[in-house]
Amino acid sequence: MEQLKKTPLFQDHEQLKALLAPFGGWEMPIQYSGGIIAEHRWCREQSALFDICHMGEFLYEGDLEGGGLEGVFTFSVKSIPVGRSRYGFLLNEGGGVIDDLIVFRLAQEKVMIVVNAATIANDFRVISSRLAGTANFRDISDATAKLDLQGPEARAVLTRFFGDDLGTLPYFAFRETSLLGVEAIVSRTGYTGELGYELFLPAGKVQELWELLLSDPRVKPAGLGARDLLRLEVGYSLYGSDINEVTSPLEAGLPSFVNFNKEFVGKEVLLGQREAGVSRVKVAFKVDSRRSPRHDYDIYFQEEKIGSVTSGAFSPMLGCGIGIGFVPPSRAVVGSHLTIRHERVSMEATICDLPFYRDGSVRG
Repeated sequence: MEQLKKTPLFQDHEQLKALLAPFGGWEMPIQYSGGIIAEHRWCREQSALFDICHMGEFLYEGDLEGGGLEGVFTFSVKSIPVGRSRYGFLLNEGGGVIDDLIVFRLAQEKVMIVVNAATIANDFRVISSRLAGTANFRDISDATAKLDLQGPEARAVLTRFFGDDLGTLPYFAFRETSLLGVEAIVSRTGYTGELGYELFLPAGKVQELWELLLSDPRVKPAGLGARDLLRLEVGYSLYGSDINEVTSPLEAGLPSFVNFNKEFVGKEVLLGQREAGVSRVKVAFKVDSRRSPRHDYDIYFQEEKIGSVTSGAFSPMLGCGIGIGFVPPSRAVVGSHLTIRHERVSMEATICDLPFYRDGSVRG
């Protein structure tokens, strides 16, 4: 669920940048001083801290059905229990993904919607256009900061500073609480395949929280490079690469996040795809070497070009190149051999099941 355009607060952990108002001016660093591979491994073995202040947050207060929110997403908002969150999609009329997002049910008539950075303005416009106008719908992104604490030691770190109660959070649950004397939300979802927590709080307190968490020797900062490797190893889709406005959830292999028992924009197109089938589907593959496939590399079956790579990298945990791409359904057979090509680069690969990496602590 990431496309890092809106920018975070800090450039590095040696000399934290001054708090920005509003946020902007820098991009999330690719890496800190430890380097991408070291940060990646630290998250898998200890606990990494990610500055995710670039993400967008909207607040909706009002009747979920009467205000129109129930019909906006591919999932039911009204059926989310208070204290729980749900992942799904905002679609266009053609069934393409405008954004993937998470909705947090704060109260019976109050939810927070967390969206990708690059799509904040468009998401707010689209959602607003689909509401009945009776609800209070606000963009609170500039006032809200977000840090992600991810890794098998994340629970121990969190409870050390803020008490054992937060350590009992189930997967895709959250708690409204107090951190550093201000109202905050602590959720447990994650984008790395490891046990993880997301901490939302007012922007003015985020630097203090960042420094506090980094004071624990089990925590180190990690950047965009490590985050992308981590999410790819567990097969999570990246908005703007693996899913976009011309990709449907069915093509992307994500039908479980579509509730066909409710109304939503794009439903008729998806019903047609479910009935007739899609012309392309998402596949995962492992390269037979340490070479890295890249976005837009071509996928060949024998000498026939059948698709393209949408995400790819060298996997430190598997010791080989891994990737995601789209091919015709007839070619999406686990165990089939492919060739990945780009100009003079050529590498052999084999279609496999997801996730690539299966030993994460995400549900631990």
